[in-house]
Amino acid sequence: MPRLKFLRRNWSKASRLGKGRKKKQIWRSPKGRHSKTRGERKGYPAIVKIGYKQEEQTRGLVEEKKPILVFNIKDLLKVEKGQIAILGNVGQKRKLELAKKAKEKGIQISNLNVEKALKKSEKKQKFKAEQKKTVLTKKEAKEEKKESKKEESEKKAEEKK
Repeated sequence: MPRLKFLRRNWSKASRLGKGRKKKQIWRSPKGRHSKTRGERKGYPAIVKIGYKQEEQTRGLVEEKKPILVFNIKDLLKVEKGQIAILGNVGQKRKLELAKKAKEKGIQISNLNVEKALKKSEKKQKFKAEQKKTVLTKKEAKEEKKESKKEESEKKAEEKK
């Protein structure tokens, strides 16, 4: 049976119920007196019931593979064939390290597009390098201005003498 996504009734209509707020979209049983969802009317979202449970073989699998939570490189190296890595709560720096290592080892990460992340980081590094160059040129320009001012003041001092 295909997996249904059970969302709160009318979540898309009111911004307070989660139009762009994932945590507010979670399932809440409809309790209203005239609720069409509660009455299980045709054309309205399904209510959570026992019959929607997944089969035991596929339950808890991600892309037909067993998910393993990864927080560091040590955890990433434990991932075997038939398993898929899921990145835990890690920062950008470690995420990039994990992505590079996963690409080397050929490990699949479910909640990260490795290619896209690495491209983005390279682009960012190039941009930072270019900015550093411009900052250096600005510093050089300031130094040149100072030197020219000194020379001008020295010339004026000589002219006075």
